[in-house]
Amino acid sequence: MFAWYKAGSPQQKKTFWACYSGWALDSFDMQMFSFLLPALTLTWGLTKAEVGVLGTVALVVTAIGGWGAGILSDRYGRARILVLAIIWFTLFGVLAGFAQSYQQLLIARTLQGLGFGGEWAVGAALMAEVIDPRHRGKAIGFVQSGFALGWALAVVVATLLLAWLPKEMAWRVAFWSGIIPALIVLFIRRHVKDSSMFERARQSRAPRASLASVFNRRYARTLTLSSVLVIGLQAGCYAILVWLPSLLNQRQVAASSMIVTVFIMAFGSFCGFAVTADLSDRIGRRPTLILLSVCAWIVTVSYMLLPLNSTLTAILGFLVGFSAIGMFAALGPFLSELFPTHVRTTCMGFAYNVGKSIGAGSVVGVGVLSTHIGLANAMGTFCLVAYAFAVFGIMLLPETRGIAIENIGEADAHSPAAPLAQPASARS
Repeated sequence: MFAWYKAGSPQQKKTFWACYSGWALDSFDMQMFSFLLPALTLTWGLTKAEVGVLGTVALVVTAIGGWGAGILSDRYGRARILVLAIIWFTLFGVLAGFAQSYQQLLIARTLQGLGFGGEWAVGAALMAEVIDPRHRGKAIGFVQSGFALGWALAVVVATLLLAWLPKEMAWRVAFWSGIIPALIVLFIRRHVKDSSMFERARQSRAPRASLASVFNRRYARTLTLSSVLVIGLQAGCYAILVWLPSLLNQRQVAASSMIVTVFIMAFGSFCGFAVTADLSDRIGRRPTLILLSVCAWIVTVSYMLLPLNSTLTAILGFLVGFSAIGMFAALGPFLSELFPTHVRTTCMGFAYNVGKSIGAGSVVGVGVLSTHIGLANAMGTFCLVAYAFAVFGIMLLPETRGIAIENIGEADAHSPAAPLAQPASARS
């Protein structure tokens, strides 16, 4: 499973760790915020609807940030835009800790979201362009397993701060703590370079990426279906991740038990990333995503709606992390293989972040619906609908496993290029 890493060049390994650490930082901030929501609610007396807006706003504006970062990345390089994205969302994360009112925090989170938008698509494209195509699914999938590390760190840091400090101060320190992992990520990324594939595309006669690139009719069908796929996956994911601490709170789960529950789910997501990454290279992107979407559909609804004892909670929690979160390991390679190099991050950033922004509406939706049918029922309902959307999008997109992404033609950007020939050693 790790042979691809051992065989990688020093530059490929540096790129892997740079992207991995960035994804972990992204996850750390998002999960930290979800654990702070109860404290913020208590501090400022927020309604569930206000909490939903606060939890959603940074995710909604990622569409703008992702689109803009994608264009800049296609024009000026992946590596430098990744660094810029880290600096941007770390700065506004620190400023969020100084907020004196709900409105100020809302503005800081909105601006922070612009930086989040650039992280995923640019990192996934960079990895896709430097790695051996036969191992692209595993490499990008394992990059995204950094999500589980960021999640686990957020649980530990948030729990300790809320236990040691008054709630009105704990959430501020939690926001400020984001600067430490950010500095580590910037240190790791200092020697990462753009791929030779990108440099060749930039020097070619292909039209340069712009705001208008995503409206090119050659990409319209693929962009629309990719966005639908992401809407479904993200709506289900955010309905769980953002509201889970509040649900456990509502079920009167002790802080120590809550940590165990979330760690089990985070461990499940790590295992899901590993298995999904390997599976997507073995059986293909589409079959893997369909299989995991159906599994997520079943286990998330079961987790929210069934009466659970401690054993069943642990088992289903692991399966929710494995399927609902782990399936994102196949999404990065899949989207990176749908678009030409000169507009890859522009189109990926648009599809992923528009889907992410619309899908994030489930956070507000759950908050509003929960006032009528209860939090668990609202979360289960949104998950049920979300994964139906995801399967619909997957079914209409082409399989892309093993394609030579540098050969994806301008004439038909959503048709897969010819598969790479296997090396003699693989055929013998």
